[in-house]
Amino acid sequence: MELRHLRYFMAVAETRHFGRAAEQLRIAQPPLSQAIRRLEAELGVELFARTTRQVALTGAGEVFRRDVERILKAVDESVARVARFASGVEGVLRIGLTGSASYRQLPALARLVKREMPQVMLEVHTEMLTPAQEAGLIERRLDVGVLRPPVRQEGVIHRPIADEPLVVAMPEQHRLARTDSVRAEDLRHEDFIMYGATLGSVLNDAVVRTCLGAGYYPHCAYEITETSAALALVAAGLGIAVLPESIRSAPREGVVCKNLVDAQSVRLDLAWRENDDSPLLRSLLQVLEQNDVFLEGVV
Repeated sequence: MELRHLRYFMAVAETRHFGRAAEQLRIAQPPLSQAIRRLEAELGVELFARTTRQVALTGAGEVFRRDVERILKAVDESVARVARFASGVEGVLRIGLTGSASYRQLPALARLVKREMPQVMLEVHTEMLTPAQEAGLIERRLDVGVLRPPVRQEGVIHRPIADEPLVVAMPEQHRLARTDSVRAEDLRHEDFIMYGATLGSVLNDAVVRTCLGAGYYPHCAYEITETSAALALVAAGLGIAVLPESIRSAPREGVVCKNLVDAQSVRLDLAWRENDDSPLLRSLLQVLEQNDVFLEGVV
């Protein structure tokens, strides 16, 4: 049974006339009649009751018409879906993000994709540090990443989308909670809540460099793997955490954030595989360019 024979059947069923159906299909009437006969022979039933005046569906023909209508609709939708996928307007985009990017960059990116690429679904993986995202990209478990450079894995392209100052998250009863801003020297004797030393956190490196610039090495009292866990421990009064300024987008009860005036900023980049020819990725990058998401002049 060929797909074109089902379309022939539907044309005759809708017009109830072989001549008009043949004209609609742009074929001659004899081949159409022969195709319908072969279809009936294959099914072992008569689909049409034919007279010299009219063509009508038999009971079996009416049952078959309902099924064929559903089949052809599914086929047409599948063809259209494939075409949309090939043009980069439909599909699933797998995105990995570092923990702090979930607070500000993820909502902004999700809104942009929803507006500009409404048939694209986001598969979101949060709390991924840079090394994990690099591995996810190379191993094709991610399509794009929102990470903090440096990127050490070959075959990964990245461009800046944010350059964030660091802030100090502290318990609301902390001795510095009423100050306008904080300097690294003010934190010399504090208990720091930091990412585990083996995780390869770019943020940890920035915090350590900032403290070394003030003449001391930060005392890590608690190691965490997620930004949300750091904020929870701060709220519990167990220490302070130096984090990107974007955490202010999601205020947490019991936590106040103060500018760390002499800290280095931390960059946030969008990353993807080099030579990835995915139409979906190509469309995303075009949308980001058109909406000025990438930062220019940031090194």
